[in-house]
Amino acid sequence: MTPTVIQAAGLQKSFKDVAVLRGVDFQVGRGEIFALLGSNGAGKTTTINILSTLIKADAGTARVAGFDTARQPEKVRQVISLTGQFAAVDEILTGRENLVLVARLRGVPDASRMADRLLAQFGLGDAADKRAGTYSGGMTRRLDIAMSLVGDPQVIFLDEPTTGLDPEGRLEVWNTIKELAGRGTTILLTTQYLDEAEELADRIAILHEGRIIVDGTLDELKKLLPPARIEYVEKQPTLEEIFLAVVGKKEEAVSR
Repeated sequence: MTPTVIQAAGLQKSFKDVAVLRGVDFQVGRGEIFALLGSNGAGKTTTINILSTLIKADAGTARVAGFDTARQPEKVRQVISLTGQFAAVDEILTGRENLVLVARLRGVPDASRMADRLLAQFGLGDAADKRAGTYSGGMTRRLDIAMSLVGDPQVIFLDEPTTGLDPEGRLEVWNTIKELAGRGTTILLTTQYLDEAEELADRIAILHEGRIIVDGTLDELKKLLPPARIEYVEKQPTLEEIFLAVVGKKEEAVSR
């Protein structure tokens, strides 16, 4: 059985008189991609902030890699990394300089070699010495995630990682997330995009009005609805498929 790496039990949190979390419970196993779905205000970011020790819960418990987030925050911070909704990249620095800076802050030996390895891993080698402010949205997000991997954290929290990205940038980030999970990294991501959760997640939880109302694999969630009727319809391409096909053809023509 896969060991539990993240555990939330009865989490409650209020801000002034507004109850944001009303008793949140879930578990995430090692190497899983766990997606937390919910509309704005559902409590997704609050949940991640508790798990990453940025704030304390009013009630309930949370454990990450066996450490209690309230009583052992320093231990938790040593094994996690957090990527927020907005990239924490210094646009004045180059991609390499951003990575070296984070490595030195975290006390990682041989920061330059580590930076080169991550730049190559995330396909940023050619842009390593360019200012991060010149990067595309997808490149910036990849650099942001690369920075979160400094020190090889066991757990990565991704809070709406593809917000504001174009279709190509989203695919780049999706591929990165899959590669991380494939190497055994445990990932908890929040998203408002249903297709993103469907594409990435091993398990999905829906957070609504401060509570988890359903939690399971995609197949398990589908069983909550009546069996689908089989109908034969003409399938039209999605706008994303059209966009990627057209852009791909243009790039091919330029390369020739």
